[in-house]
Amino acid sequence: MFGRTFRIFLSVFLLLACVTLWAQKSDTAKKKSAPAKTATAAKKSTPTAAKPKAEPVAQPKSFDLSAMDKTANPCEDFYEYACGNWRKNNPIPSDQSRWGRFNELAEYNRQILHQILEKASVKDPKRSPIMQKIGDFYASCMDEKAVDAKGSAPLKPILNRIAAVSNRDQLVDTLAYLHALGGAAVFGFGAQPDLHNASVMIAGISQGGLGLPDRDYYINQDPKSQETRQKYVEHIAKTFELLGDNAATSKTEAQAVLAIETKLAEAAFERVKMRDPKNRDHKMNVSELAALAPGFKFERFFAATGAPQFTEVNVVPPDFFQKVNGALESVSLSDWKNYLRWQAARAASPMLSDKFVHENFDFYGKYLNGQKEIQPRWKRCVQSTDQMMGEALGQPYVAETFGPQGKQRMLVMVNALEKALSTDIKDLPWMTPTTKEQAEAKLQAVTNKIGYPEKWRDYKSLRIVRGDLLGDVQRARSFEVHRNWNKIGKPLDKTEWGMTPPTVNAYYNPAENNINFPAGILQPPFFDKRVDEAVNFGGIGVVIGHEITHGFDDQGAKFDLAGNLKNWWSDADKKEFEKRTSCIADEYSSFVSVDDLHLNGRLTLGENTADNGGVRIAYMALHNLMSQDPKNKANQVIEGFTPEQRFFLGFAQVWCENRTPESARVLVKTDPHSPGRFRVIGVVQNDPDFAKAFSCKTGDKMVSENACRVW
Repeated sequence: MFGRTFRIFLSVFLLLACVTLWAQKSDTAKKKSAPAKTATAAKKSTPTAAKPKAEPVAQPKSFDLSAMDKTANPCEDFYEYACGNWRKNNPIPSDQSRWGRFNELAEYNRQILHQILEKASVKDPKRSPIMQKIGDFYASCMDEKAVDAKGSAPLKPILNRIAAVSNRDQLVDTLAYLHALGGAAVFGFGAQPDLHNASVMIAGISQGGLGLPDRDYYINQDPKSQETRQKYVEHIAKTFELLGDNAATSKTEAQAVLAIETKLAEAAFERVKMRDPKNRDHKMNVSELAALAPGFKFERFFAATGAPQFTEVNVVPPDFFQKVNGALESVSLSDWKNYLRWQAARAASPMLSDKFVHENFDFYGKYLNGQKEIQPRWKRCVQSTDQMMGEALGQPYVAETFGPQGKQRMLVMVNALEKALSTDIKDLPWMTPTTKEQAEAKLQAVTNKIGYPEKWRDYKSLRIVRGDLLGDVQRARSFEVHRNWNKIGKPLDKTEWGMTPPTVNAYYNPAENNINFPAGILQPPFFDKRVDEAVNFGGIGVVIGHEITHGFDDQGAKFDLAGNLKNWWSDADKKEFEKRTSCIADEYSSFVSVDDLHLNGRLTLGENTADNGGVRIAYMALHNLMSQDPKNKANQVIEGFTPEQRFFLGFAQVWCENRTPESARVLVKTDPHSPGRFRVIGVVQNDPDFAKAFSCKTGDKMVSENACRVW
């Protein structure tokens, strides 16, 4: 993923394993989050009424001279030079945990979506079926008075079902029931491409079941981790109190939940280990899985979900299920029931009354991420509609903002970038001809999807009831879960999208060997038809190059042109490739994100490799364009900057951002992307073209003595 944490390596079923908390969710794309820096608990937030009208949001600029701090030396700190004034003049809004150019564009898109949904929510017999569905869902969400009056009552049917569990078989059946509603208690379950035959979808299960952002929060013994666990237990207890339990009972129940989640965390693989596809490659018969972890009663579980029958399942990883198996018997039934109650309440809290919403926000938004206040309700409702029915909301959004002409403009740039990478592969000094042939074949097989799906998702079977917010969300989640499960045993559908059209992001899918660019990102500051090609190649050109390079990063390079997990490297080339990616990993591990926390260069290796490769091939593509017509505007000095300088400034200004210390601490543990500062300086200090463009010399901070290069 280019701008956030969205990669398809773990397939859709791992995405479904994540519970979305729209009271904590950040702006652009689908971010991930985790713990904080502050040592004191956040005070209870005060509910605020939503503004009747949102403040107008201007479209971001693609190239902004006022964002620059020209007092900084570009050869010493290019990020400060490109973004210094932007960072000073754009403090983090109180309803955000970080603020950058992605957020600016997401806010602009959200304004458009808001206008669409306000219009769609007005009862009108002339509304189309799509507009009626998204309008009624949004209206349910915006009716705060009705939601508040119901309290926790909408959750009662689920809680009653959990309370009725009296034996282990019923526990398994109830676990399946929660999964069918879109939950992911204990583990994730869904469809995924077969790693060795990507043309077919198979069943897969994955480690999961945690309420904190990462396994390390349960395991690490440093003071901050211990504090976070204590705050988490307090949050769980307060939520149980809101459900009607007394204070003493709630504390005991919360400790039991933490104990179970700690067992899950201790059994889970760490994030870096999960990045390696071989650690996600464990297909076995269902009968073998049942023997491996008999306590899960998987044959009963799969049947109870209502998913299609299947005989094989990919297990990610087997160790997790084998280790957790013992806990299914050793942990009391009452503790497991409290764990399921917590899973249900955590997923539902943002759709319940104000007390639940703000209790959820106070922990996940304020404590963990440093967000000062909750977003206005209309923003949360716009985001929730996009999450639940993104391809329905995406249709009027695309009609208003993109259209067929946008695809044609992008195709020209995609073709230019692919041509540049082809030249780069041929000229690589370290790769042998045989492996070059394989790399070229994979590149030529890459397909692209631009803007929006050719065929929109059909939501006819999804029932939306105006005034029933939690019910609408549960039905939308269940619709998506069953749509996913129904893929098991069927051919892979390469036309399907993993992001909604308004998303400010892009991604590469290794199983499909394609690059994907939602309409949401194909706007300033990434692409602007009003500016010169140098700026656009530094913006959307680098995005394109980044996604193509993902097919050849430390993970993507393990998949062949058909999307299968297969080695196509000679032993010598593979060894040299690993040496060069290790250089990247070591470089980024030297960067300090916040306080004493260094980046994890192995966790961020794929994105950093793609950043470095993306800039290099985008720059090559720009120069190819410039050489074709010396009189082209691309060759001109504009506003005092050469085309080469404008390219690198266009690239850097995409990454202008500010982060709360809390969110920085979360993201350094969980996000496979480096912070904006290091996405810029980590790239330019490896790039001799940058040094040439700004006349930087050996010894300058932006000129690495041991520059890394993979592609």
